[in-house]
Formats: sequence, structure tokens, C-alpha cells
Amino acid sequence: MSRLQCLNLKLVIKQILTAGEIGVQTRVSANTRNFSKLSNWGTKKSATHVKIVNHHPDTMADTQVEQILAPLREAVKKQGLVVRSMKESNASDMEVKKAVGELKALKKQLDDKELALQPPSETFNRSKFSDLMIRRFFYDQSFSIYGGIAGLYDFGPMGCALKSNILEQWKRFFILEEQMLEIDCSMLTPERVLETSGHVEKFADTMVKDKKTGECFRLDHLIKNRLETLIKDKKQTPEVKEECKDIIIKLDGMTTEQMSDIVNKFNMKSPTTGNDLSEPVDFNLMFATQIGPTGDQKGFLRPETAQGIFVNFKRLLEFNQGRLPFAAAQIGNAFRNEISPRSGLLRVREFTMAEIEHFCDPSDKSHSKFSDVENTIMRLYSACNQMDGQPPVDITIGQAVSKGMVANQTLGYFMARIYMFMMKIGVNKEKLRFRQHMSNEMAHYAVDCWDAECLTSYGWVECIGCADRSAYDLTKHGEETKQRLVAERKLPAPKTIQVTELEMDKGLIGKTLRKDSKECVEKLSKLSINEVKQLHKFIDNGKRDPTTGLTLCKIGNKEFQINKEMIPLKSYSKTIHVEEIVPNVIEPSFGIGRIIYTLLEHTFKIREKDEQRTYLSLPPLVAPLKCCVLPLLDNDKFTPLVSMLSKSLCLKGVSNKIDDSSGSVGRRYARTDEIAVPYCITVDFDSLVEPQSVTIRERDSMEQIRVPVSDVVDLVYNLSQGNTVWNVAKAKYPIFESQQTNE
Repeated sequence: MSRLQCLNLKLVIKQILTAGEIGVQTRVSANTRNFSKLSNWGTKKSATHVKIVNHHPDTMADTQVEQILAPLREAVKKQGLVVRSMKESNASDMEVKKAVGELKALKKQLDDKELALQPPSETFNRSKFSDLMIRRFFYDQSFSIYGGIAGLYDFGPMGCALKSNILEQWKRFFILEEQMLEIDCSMLTPERVLETSGHVEKFADTMVKDKKTGECFRLDHLIKNRLETLIKDKKQTPEVKEECKDIIIKLDGMTTEQMSDIVNKFNMKSPTTGNDLSEPVDFNLMFATQIGPTGDQKGFLRPETAQGIFVNFKRLLEFNQGRLPFAAAQIGNAFRNEISPRSGLLRVREFTMAEIEHFCDPSDKSHSKFSDVENTIMRLYSACNQMDGQPPVDITIGQAVSKGMVANQTLGYFMARIYMFMMKIGVNKEKLRFRQHMSNEMAHYAVDCWDAECLTSYGWVECIGCADRSAYDLTKHGEETKQRLVAERKLPAPKTIQVTELEMDKGLIGKTLRKDSKECVEKLSKLSINEVKQLHKFIDNGKRDPTTGLTLCKIGNKEFQINKEMIPLKSYSKTIHVEEIVPNVIEPSFGIGRIIYTLLEHTFKIREKDEQRTYLSLPPLVAPLKCCVLPLLDNDKFTPLVSMLSKSLCLKGVSNKIDDSSGSVGRRYARTDEIAVPYCITVDFDSLVEPQSVTIRERDSMEQIRVPVSDVVDLVYNLSQGNTVWNVAKAKYPIFESQQTNE
């Protein structure tokens, strides 16, 4: 390939990355030449610099701005009251959905106006960022030499180290400090488990297919992208544009039939070929498989890690000596077969999750350590504020719990701990908020749910969910398996209760039903006491076979001829000192890939007065490499000291690399900046004379200090672990300036 061809290839790749679509199905490879056929239907072909606008209460305090926003806020508030009153009066689901759709439309108008009135907080150069991620192999699309697979990503050396460091801090911060029980469960999950949890029935998106090529598209994304194109079309009438805007706002609450009508009304075609589209179908997002060689036992790759914790609850409770509360944690991969993954690491098909299930008494959701965090100030975007058209508020978690904004102390405690963890690993404080799910978003079994959202160039992205899931999961798995997934609560005083139990006469059932007896016993064992009582009433009032005296009864999905003697009920009094309870669950769920992407965006910087020099200001605690050791020049005299320093750092547990490559020391500093190395130790000619000393350079400020060789390893260790900070080191050791010109 000629030099000119290489330059043209690089230009095309840069243009593709600038479009912001890192997760395009077809990637440019050495064998790909037809660049014009790349499928970019879901992208926003924006300029290199992406504007990022952050809603902050202080920026909306201007009187003139508030005068413009006041009518819109009032309209949102008024519609919010309509939605509340409809729910209180038990209006039909369709009426409530329509009212919620109108509320979202008004809220979107308010959000758009706020965006228009606020200057951008900053611009983000996504092209340079994407170039750095791929060039320095933090991550890249999987199987790229074969054209790539959308939604699958490989982490390179720096990405792996960053991910490992974040997970290590997560384990320390949560598992170690909170004394959680860590488990590691299988990624293969039998179908029955996920049927019980509701994933088989409900875990689906609606898609359509290109009738000729079979290419699949997620229907809501396709509609939104097509309507956004029509809105920008200067030939369209204002009426059509307003209708398109209204549809986009109401899209989330639409049924499959309503979306199908929109496709037909606007005559939508395949965005990549222009071919006709199939009728919409629901597509389950789980990857199906078979367990065993016969294929009889159907299974799935798990869509989340939580179910493994729930099905092991009994063992975990026994390990914890039967005491509540306690928490279990798991880190592992989960799989979701996204129809049209995009936005890089933000929407993928295989991802790492770190989940916590905190089991507690449903009547006592206080937390023993809540006082440690109650003064933590956080930015909360409550459901009420969303419905009233108000911005997020900065409030202590203690105030939020006492006011009832956050449901209980345990939920509030974990929200505060999530906030502290995100601050510790380097997420920008001003770009983190907690948004409460509105009632139409929340799962029917949830008591309260908050998402930790981070502001990125793609907008606000949910990185962590924190929910009070009540007793739903343990109850469902207990009912299905007939296992007692319960804990015991000590009573203040013994009490006598009346107990009723089913005592099946299996001998009589076997003698009477013969080959059907086993199936009958299995179905009877799944009945509750109330269901057995109803069965008794049916036998008393039903028709009996005059010959056998048996009554034909439906048990489960099959009919059997039985009588009351086969299923007698035994009642007796019992004095108890404890009572059984089904624990409630508070669940913080971390999307590690999204956290990594957010952190990389938040710490991506460009040097002032030199736009060609980019770097990552990752905190030393999570930086892939803590230190780089480099000789000033390619001189054999420096080698022994460089090797000794690197070995001593390794023995201390400080990850480092030696950079003795060609180029000036300034160029080598720039290379280490790109991979987020926070500190560089330079061995120069002064290092070879007694008393030996070296320079340490700090990445963000580019400042250098002169440090004795005897101190340098301990100093770098303490800096990288957060035991001390650069300003303290700078005050202790002399500033070194002679090499600044090399940068």
C-alpha cells in the first residue's frame, strides 16, 4: 500500500469515528475497500466537537430565563397533578398511559428550552477520544480483522488493567468494608429459573426485519431516527414536524400496534437498503442454548447476575448463622442480545456486572451505619421534581430519607456509598446525579428505585441502579420450588398459633390412581393450604362417581379422580418463639463497562496550547500503570539504576514499565500521558553521582521534583495508593525545572 493510500485510509477511519458510531456492524479492515456501503443509519453525524450541557440549579437562577421557563414549568406541574389524580382514582391503564405521554411531551419541551437557554458547559472532542482509545488499545471491536461484530468489544492491555483496578477498588469498598458474602455462579441458567423470574416472558424488545436481506432493526430506534430526519427536512410542513416531535416524545409508552401504524403511515423502509420491512415482532433479548448433548434441557446465558444469588439464598443465610441483615455480592459477565447495539461500550451484548443483594427484615429497613453517611450531599432528581418540571436538587441523604424522598435508610445508605465510590475512582462530581424512577417506569414489585446517571457526550447515561425490590424474587423462587426461602425473626414473647398442614395419603393415592399417582402427588405438593381447602369444598359440592365415590378434580392443568380421604388436612396448636419472614432486598447493580466509558470520557483532556497532545487524568488509584521509569538518554550507564528502580517498584506492588525507547524525554512523557500513567521517574546524569537522586514528574500538572533514590519507591507507592498527595510531596522535595522545555 502506498503512502497516499495509507493517508486516505486513515482519513476515512477518522471520519467514521467522528460520526460517533464506534459500534457499527461493519468495521474497516485491511480487506474492506467499499467504504460507501457502511451502515450508519443510527448515527448522528455531528461535528468533531460534541456539546455537553449540564443542568445545574445555579445556572437557571437568572430572572429573565425563569420568566421564559415559568409557563412551561407550570404546564408540566399541572399535567403531573392530572396523572397523580388519575392514579388515585384508579383510572384505566390506557387513560393513564395517555396522560403520562402528554406529561413526557411537556417535559421534553421544558428540557429543550432549558438546553437552548443554557450555554454548553464544555465541548468534547469525540474524534480524538475515539482515536486514543483504539490507537492505545484501551478497547476495540471484537473480531475486527473479520469485519467486527456490533456490540462485542475486546479490552486491550490498558483497558484490562483499568477494569481490574476498578473491580479491585469495588471489592475493597463494598465486599471488604461492608463484610459481604461473595459468590460466583454459573453463567448458564436453566429455562425454568428465568421463567420464574419473569425474564422469559417479559425480557423483550420489538424489532422489524428487512424483507429481502433479513437485517434486523429495533423498532423504536428506527422510528425515532426516521422522524428526526423528517424534522430536519426543510421541505416538510410545520404540521408534520410537530406530529413527528409528538410521536418521538410518546414513543416509550406505545404498544407494538401503535408503532406499526406509525411505520405504515410514514411509509418507513429499511434504513440501509430501502427495502420493505416485516411486521413487528417481540424479540427476547436472552441468548438461548441447550444444556447437555440431547438438547432436551433448554437454557440461556444469564441476562443478569442477581438470580444466582437468589437461588443460593438458603446456603448464604446458613453461612451467616441465620442472621439478618446481610449482603451477598457477585461480579461476572451477563449477556443481552441487543437488536441494534451502538454508542460503544454503552450498549453491548456481553458486559460485566457487579451486583449486591442486601437482605433485610421487611419491617426494619434502618441501617446501623447510616449515621456515617447521612451528611453526604448528593444531587437527586426525584420523581416529583420530574413531574413538576423542576431541576435536580443538592441535598444530604439524611434529609432525603427523613422527608420520604428516598424510601428508607438502607436504600439511602447504599446510594451514598455508590456516590462515594464514584468519587473515589474519579467520576466528575458535577456530572453525576441520582434520578428516581417515576411510577410508570418502576417494576410493579419495586418499592423505590434510583439510577446513578453520568453525563457523557451521549447525554445522561444510567451506570448504576439502586432499587428496593421488596420480597419479589425470593417469593417467586420459593413458590416455584416449594423451598422455604425465609429467615427467622425472634419474637419479643412466645405466642401460640394454629397450624394447618396437608397430610397426603400417598398409599391410597397410589392404590387408586396407579400410573397417574406420581404426577398427582407432585401437583398436590405445589398447592397452598387455601387451594387444598378450595379443593375440599369442590369435592363436597361436586358430582361423585357412584361406583368409586371419587370426584373428578382439576389439579394444576390436569384432572384426577380423588376424594377427601386422600388429602386430609391436619390442624394443631403450636407455641413459637420465632416467626418466619421473607426478607426484602435492596439491590445496587453496577454496569462496569458503562462506568469505565464514563470515567474515560470524564478524564480525557487536551493540553492547553497544544491540541495534538491528549491525555487521561485517571486517579492514580485506578490508573492502569502507576509509574514509568525512563532514562534521560540511550546510555548504558543508566541501565542498572533504571532496572533496580523498576524491580523495587514491582516488589512494592506498584505496576510500572520501563520506557527506554527512542525519542526525547518530552515525547516519552507524552506517550505515558496517553495511557494515564500518573508519575514518571527519570534517571539522568545527576542520578549517577552521590547522593543519588532522580526526578518524579506528575502527569496532570507536568511539575517535577528531585527525590533521593532511597525515598522514591516509597513516595510513588504512597502517591499511587492515595496515602499522600502531590502537593505534600512538592512541599517536601525541591522543584526541578530544567527539563520542562523538553515538553
